Amino acid sequence: MKQAEQYQNQHVLVLGLAKSGYAAARLLHQLGANVTVNDGKSLEDNPQAQELIEQGIEVICGSHPLSLLDKQVDLIIKNPGIPYSNVLLVEAEKKNIPIQTEIELAYQISEADIIAITGSNGKTTTTTLITEMLYNSGRSPLVAGNIGIVACEVAEQATNDDIIVMELSSFQLMGTDKFRPKISVLLNLFDAHLDYHGTKQHYINAKARIQAQQQESDFLVYNVSDEIINEIAQSSSATKIGFSTSQLVPNGLDVADGYIRYRTKPMIAVKDIMLPGKHNIENILAAVGATILAGASLTQIQHVLKTFGGVEHRLQFVKNQNERLFYNDSKATNILATSKALEAFDKPVILLAGGLDRGNSFESLIPSLRGVKSVITYGETKDKIAETARSINIQSVQVVNKIEEAVTAAYEESEAGDVILLSPACASWDQFKTFEERGQAFIKAINDL
Repeated sequence: MKQAEQYQNQHVLVLGLAKSGYAAARLLHQLGANVTVNDGKSLEDNPQAQELIEQGIEVICGSHPLSLLDKQVDLIIKNPGIPYSNVLLVEAEKKNIPIQTEIELAYQISEADIIAITGSNGKTTTTTLITEMLYNSGRSPLVAGNIGIVACEVAEQATNDDIIVMELSSFQLMGTDKFRPKISVLLNLFDAHLDYHGTKQHYINAKARIQAQQQESDFLVYNVSDEIINEIAQSSSATKIGFSTSQLVPNGLDVADGYIRYRTKPMIAVKDIMLPGKHNIENILAAVGATILAGASLTQIQHVLKTFGGVEHRLQFVKNQNERLFYNDSKATNILATSKALEAFDKPVILLAGGLDRGNSFESLIPSLRGVKSVITYGETKDKIAETARSINIQSVQVVNKIEEAVTAAYEESEAGDVILLSPACASWDQFKTFEERGQAFIKAINDL
């Protein structure tokens, strides 16, 4: 790793532990910074904090006292999940103390080139596709960021023979300063995380930081059909490679005559791609563009597209049981994601949906629900979604309590050739700790049929 001498003797406050805070604190200590760690958990319940104390790092647990700013603080590295409305951060901004995430630290020490991916939807699928294509092409990709290992931990071990493939959220990007990936990928932008960012413009500004420091020798792979991303791209200094599923992009990636094309040359027939869904074609175009720029082989790109069946819990094919096709899309925690999942299939769909009630209606799901064979709802939002489905005369609507009951009901109602799709359109926290736990419960219920 690069030594990043700018951190030596700096007084750095690491706010919030979890994996990223722990890794950042340990690394900054190694780089010669004077590190203080502050975490809301009590010390007794905080083994990570106890480990850092044993390494000679000052740790203050249990609250976020403003007195931490009474002494010299040159930099704050914060956990991405802590909002900027936190009183300590508000006071730090008044004092003009830089506030960053460990993504900036990872960039400063990395010897490896970075491919960075962001967007409202599709980040994990695109990141995984890029990683698979590079790995199959003999490169050495290291996955980091929002999936995989904490970015600064990966960067610490990476050499210039590696390439870091980094999935980034708006929370992580908002805390960057000089971050400059070799290749940035901008997928799409929809209303999201407004409770964190406050306004849509702040959310857009955070996402745009992925390319803010790029120069002409760097590359921006971007969705030309997304109006907001197109605006960001026009102001970028990077060399631009556009992609679109709805218009031709002669100098980039598009779809024409049933083929994915790069600079008008056909690469692979859409019918030969294993991953279903128009939205996944967008992810594929982005991944192909990034990996071509990173030196992946066309043969291996084609091989991955013919064999890659999806990321776990993201429109993941689970199994074919008596000619019923089960798909796990537990990651669809909002209406937009479920809409895209429904648009992916041209077979009859039995939709399983429901979860945490955040007070929203489901009227915007109606266009995608038209043509669905059956809807089975569960969880806090079961009645709301059922009412929406009945309002457009879907032939069969059932209301149950739990996901296991929904699976049984869907199978009993299904016929050969049907798709049984879990795509909840809601967060999982009414009945599960995470969307992953929800997806695993769905898969177990299928296997228990």
